[in-house]
Amino acid sequence: MDKFEQTNAEFEQAVAECRALFEKKLHDYRASWRILRPTALTDQLFIKAKRIRSLEVKKVSHVGEGIRPEFVALVNYGIVGLIQLAKGYADTVDISNDEAMALYDKHAQEALELMKRKNHDYDEAWRSMRVSSYTDLILTKIERIKEIEDLSGETLVSEGIDANYMDIINYAVFGLIKMRDEK
Repeated sequence: MDKFEQTNAEFEQAVAECRALFEKKLHDYRASWRILRPTALTDQLFIKAKRIRSLEVKKVSHVGEGIRPEFVALVNYGIVGLIQLAKGYADTVDISNDEAMALYDKHAQEALELMKRKNHDYDEAWRSMRVSSYTDLILTKIERIKEIEDLSGETLVSEGIDANYMDIINYAVFGLIKMRDEK
């Protein structure tokens, strides 16, 4: 197996972990996230990334949960963000669990395909990065999303919110892979 095939397999394994939790939460809460407006979703991503950074700096958790569950949450909320961009937000839960999972799979596959293209061009550079760098890059992407939201999407030269969500998903997956490898 070459290095790119290994990355693809590790990526798919990490997303499968995220998907399994997403499906369980969907069972418990249904697609309650459908009511999230874009700014609330951005703030949820911010909370998760900020907690990772806090734990990286402080090296101790008073809640008992570590960094890994927050990277999983970033993947899942990033995919929710892509779904919300495509469908808009709703006032009630307006999709079935099966539809939510189909949408999850569609956007997870798109993230995988983007990662494959970028990984080819960047030649596995992510493997030489520190997990804390992924955190900072995710926080930067969230700040960019906030600015784009404040501009009502009217950017001059920048990628859209969807591209930032995709990068957040991919950096969070890289974090999951690296944390597993570092154990």
